[in-house]
Amino acid sequence: MKLAAHDHGGDGPPLLLLHGAGGDLSAWETLAPQLNARCVAVDLRGHGRSPDGPWEWDAVLDDLEATTVQFGLSQPIVVGHSLGGALAGMWARRHPDCPAAISLDGHRSGTTNPENYVHYDRLEADLATLTSMFDAQQETITRPSREITDVWRRSPEFADALPVFARVTAPFLLVLATKNLPVPPDLIPLMDAHRAGLRRDLPVVCPNVEVQEIDATHGMVAEQPLEVAAIVNEFIRATA
Repeated sequence: MKLAAHDHGGDGPPLLLLHGAGGDLSAWETLAPQLNARCVAVDLRGHGRSPDGPWEWDAVLDDLEATTVQFGLSQPIVVGHSLGGALAGMWARRHPDCPAAISLDGHRSGTTNPENYVHYDRLEADLATLTSMFDAQQETITRPSREITDVWRRSPEFADALPVFARVTAPFLLVLATKNLPVPPDLIPLMDAHRAGLRRDLPVVCPNVEVQEIDATHGMVAEQPLEVAAIVNEFIRATA
């Protein structure tokens, strides 16, 4: 499958930019010019101007392989946001010689398994409420297709990408948001418990992963592109 892509150009190592679920390559318009690299952003299959197709993780990675060949990106660094961050980990697992990979707050679904949260009294009820909200939201979305979003929601890699990250041998950075996206006040404890679960589990499950926190929400790429770019540039410089 040939993906829609945009070559931002730039000097430095080749860098492949992967957007989040429901997004497209335009998410990188502000951040890409700030990176010390030659940046190529893509629309993942079923997103933006890329064709539709069944969502299988290996097939999506094959799409990215073809894109790197098309643009002559030899051993690219992969930077992904949200869903793209999980894919960055999968790419690095597939390519042990990858120079580096970076996940921008791509780690676990908001409705991950209950054991991935730090427990509190209303956990199960709040998780059911959030799941219902996502169910209702799914009915209003036309792209990506329901077939794709259904695959995500059943996928263990989407529910929790930490086991994927644990198998990465390349330098890997996870940038963790410290602020919650706007949610009903009753669900703030659930969001806090989600982040607390990550802070608890990352050193145990993924001791190979460097973690940096940023004072932003999950929308960090749009909210703080300059700060995100500085973090990415420094990690690339340090790993080089």
